[in-house]
Amino acid sequence: MAGPASNPPAPPLLDALWRPTALLAVVLAGEALALLLALAPGSDGGWLVRFGLASLGIQWIALGTLCALFLMRRLLTRMPAQWAAWACLGILLAMTLLVSAAAWRVVDMAGGIDPDRTSFMLRMLAISLVVGLLALLTYRNYAQAQQLAVRAKQLELESLRARIRPHFLFNTLNTGAALVHARPDEAERVLLDLADLFRAALRGPELIPLAKEIELTRRYLEIESLRFGPRLQVKWELPETLPDATVPALSLQPLAENAIRHGIERLPGGGGIDIRLECDGGWIRVEVGNDMPADGSRAAEGHRIGLNSARERVRALSEGRGDVETRLVDGRHVAVLRMPDEHAPDAPATR
Repeated sequence: MAGPASNPPAPPLLDALWRPTALLAVVLAGEALALLLALAPGSDGGWLVRFGLASLGIQWIALGTLCALFLMRRLLTRMPAQWAAWACLGILLAMTLLVSAAAWRVVDMAGGIDPDRTSFMLRMLAISLVVGLLALLTYRNYAQAQQLAVRAKQLELESLRARIRPHFLFNTLNTGAALVHARPDEAERVLLDLADLFRAALRGPELIPLAKEIELTRRYLEIESLRFGPRLQVKWELPETLPDATVPALSLQPLAENAIRHGIERLPGGGGIDIRLECDGGWIRVEVGNDMPADGSRAAEGHRIGLNSARERVRALSEGRGDVETRLVDGRHVAVLRMPDEHAPDAPATR
């Protein structure tokens, strides 16, 4: 069931600057620049002394610029990307000017070796300008890579959605047709439930309330109950109050669909599906277990397509923190959906 493509918004790119790896890269790049300046020919004094002084000044400029960007992040994120980039460069130059003025003052008071204040300032600003332009170029490439990654993930999700087999649609329509004359009220309910399910599928990848996703899964299982009758036994274990959380649309329903197709449908006497929801430590855990044939075999395509679709939805819309895992427990197939609860006070931090 493929729907129209929709591009989920990418996370603010400035957030990448506050990650530990980015901060470490800034510090190491500053040390590399200090080493180059210390080893440059034509400088007086020992290179270790020059390296120490250059390292001190560069780290003050780099960390001061990062602090200024952090304090101004709300304003910068509201600006057009190009303006924000030039504003960041301006902040770097302003911080360079401030630190250079302080350094020149200290050197001058100590009877230092560079009394030419204008020349000293211009050299520092020139170096800072070159480094800033290189940083903007690197940042632009990073932004483009992020956009391409988001688009690639979107296309992958759409591809998985398009590969989901339409057997559920055909079975549901057949069930509705069989009920039209004998039980018209139930036939109408089947078609309305089917419309809600397909509306959610065609809407594209998005986050919806957990209660809504559970309601869609209930409707799907009610439709299948009309088809299987007493062969299908469903047991729900839910907390009295559902958490005020969001999950990817149609992340739970494919797990129930796989339980039907690769478990209950292949058992002559039918079987049971158990759905259990737990909330603990800022995480939401939904477990879907179903009976399997005695030999543990699966249908021709196994549990791959539906589970892959749910897994990719969860990973993409939870920034890689959520996941869907499967295992066999005492002859039963168990699929576990695990998502961070963003509204919980002890919710896990974004990676």
